Amino acid sequence: MIQLGQIKTPEKVTPIASVFTGDDSMFADVESELTTQLGPCAYKSDKLSFAHTDYYTEEMGSNLKRIIFAFEALVDPAELPALKKWSNNLEDTWSRNGKRRVNIDMGYVTLAKLVLATTKDHAHRLYLGQGIYGEVTLHYVSGEFQPWPWTYPDYASPTYRQIFGTIRELHRLKLRTTIGA
Repeated sequence: MIQLGQIKTPEKVTPIASVFTGDDSMFADVESELTTQLGPCAYKSDKLSFAHTDYYTEEMGSNLKRIIFAFEALVDPAELPALKKWSNNLEDTWSRNGKRRVNIDMGYVTLAKLVLATTKDHAHRLYLGQGIYGEVTLHYVSGEFQPWPWTYPDYASPTYRQIFGTIRELHRLKLRTTIGA
């Protein structure tokens, strides 16, 4: 007799925010809002050059910089749509003349993957609810994160993959502490 899979509560995830802007002074304000919403940071990258695309130049200007944040608290992955909607509202709050001054990409890290939230549908994205889609941007194979054919060039770069590898290790240690793994 074939046994059906059992429905169970998903393992908690480490939320991340990938923030870019052309105004370095925005980082402190964004970090303050993020930590108010998600709690203390477990990881904060150095400022990274955002030069893999000029897609945002018209709206946000050139010489964009990015910081990637990860948070101490583990959350239910089902919270991702609400977090993306919250971050979109935050972006709108700081917009001027209909143009964003900051872009906040919300996502999460598990032992197996990096997931990013988006409002844009595509063949490789799944609908999560509330107008939000999820994309598995990186997957963990043979001891490191690997890109997919659709992974944005910045996320596919060795620098970003190493950052998310560090966040994954922090996530692994948190899981061990919370569930005794």
